[in-house]
Amino acid sequence: MPSVSRRRFLQSATALGVTQGLLQSPASLLAQPPVTANSNTGGTIELARPTAAQQRWQDCELGLIYHFDMPVAAGDTAPNNTTRKRFDPALYNPTKLDTDQWIEAAKALGAKYAVFTATHFNGFMQWQSDLYPYGVKQAKWRDGKGDVVADFVESCRKADILPGIYFSTHRNVYWEVWGHYVDWGRGRGTEKQQQFNRVAEKMTEELCSRYGPLVQIWFDAGVMTPQQGGPDVLPIFEQHQPDSVFYHSGQRSDHRWIGNEAGHAGSPCWATMPAASDGEFVSHNSSLWKPHLHSGVAGAARWSPGMVDVPLRGANGTHNWFWSPNQDDDALSLSTLETMYDQSVGRNCNFILGEVVNSEGLVPESDIERLQAFGDRLRERFATPVGETSGFGELVELTFAAPQRVDQVVLMEDIEQGERVRSYVVEGRTEDGAWHPLAKGQSIGALLNN
Repeated sequence: MPSVSRRRFLQSATALGVTQGLLQSPASLLAQPPVTANSNTGGTIELARPTAAQQRWQDCELGLIYHFDMPVAAGDTAPNNTTRKRFDPALYNPTKLDTDQWIEAAKALGAKYAVFTATHFNGFMQWQSDLYPYGVKQAKWRDGKGDVVADFVESCRKADILPGIYFSTHRNVYWEVWGHYVDWGRGRGTEKQQQFNRVAEKMTEELCSRYGPLVQIWFDAGVMTPQQGGPDVLPIFEQHQPDSVFYHSGQRSDHRWIGNEAGHAGSPCWATMPAASDGEFVSHNSSLWKPHLHSGVAGAARWSPGMVDVPLRGANGTHNWFWSPNQDDDALSLSTLETMYDQSVGRNCNFILGEVVNSEGLVPESDIERLQAFGDRLRERFATPVGETSGFGELVELTFAAPQRVDQVVLMEDIEQGERVRSYVVEGRTEDGAWHPLAKGQSIGALLNN
């Protein structure tokens, strides 16, 4: 971002009439901002700042995560892929699988990044691997020579969408892992757990080293650290994906789950979280982080912005990340999606929608149509600002040459130096010359809508 703050005034037929807009903020916006800020104790603290990879991820704002696994291909549609069955790999034969068609959904939405479940709870590896005999190499599909991860990454790059990879060490039916440990959660510290840990490390190496730069690696429900009896994956990630985002473990959490799958973050919502006493990152279930997932902590020591994740098929009592028949009408409504966007991206978070892939290997056309409508609505709201300005200091002002109708204001803070704004007021002057408060708040962060 080129400046500390930026506002766009967006035209609408039902908007408030305004001739001038004014952003007022306390002295946390400075011409040459320091890297320290006042603390509650009266001293100064160094502000947490994002890495370049975290900034890139935050700038994406909107993404899709595609869910597909062996059970769907085999005809088992247990909600959210929770079956504990192991299947004959020959049953994996999605004859119409087309990752270019998948990415049409992301393009329709206007998503800047996309993530694929390279392996989900079932443990079926959707890339070429010899780590264990349960993957596309043993499948009927493409005579055992297919690689969905490679196809997905290539489709993303062709569409100028940043690719990410998700996989699970939290659950793996092939290895009888459930709750991070083998023997359905009871095998911590056993020889079998050590075997699985080595396999998980090799999985990480294969996925991080074969497919070029990725926007993120996403470990479902986190990954246990070696101290917790889990695999040692972080050094592998850091070696092969130094410019990517790691999500997540007790050692490192480059972004955080917002604490719900209901489509909203808190207001305010800060991008910083507390650090553990030993300086390590802590996980979402820790007593230090869990109370603050929804809102973050202003001025805290660790940069870990919020991620709001919601399955697109989340209406009419459905909440399903995976395809199931007869749920085409259960996609979230356009108005619900718009509200979720305002309460996620509009509250300094990244919004990622879960997209299903059916048993044939395609994204349902009804989902693409809904994402197209949602994307069109966002473009209608935000693509053509009637005014824009930027600046440093305690006051930023936008003056129009003629009266304009305004119903939305977008505020953005340059987060390279951390979150420095602690409160703000937006005012507008109407045709009678009087100034009126339009909005106020605390956190601006990467993006905030009002």
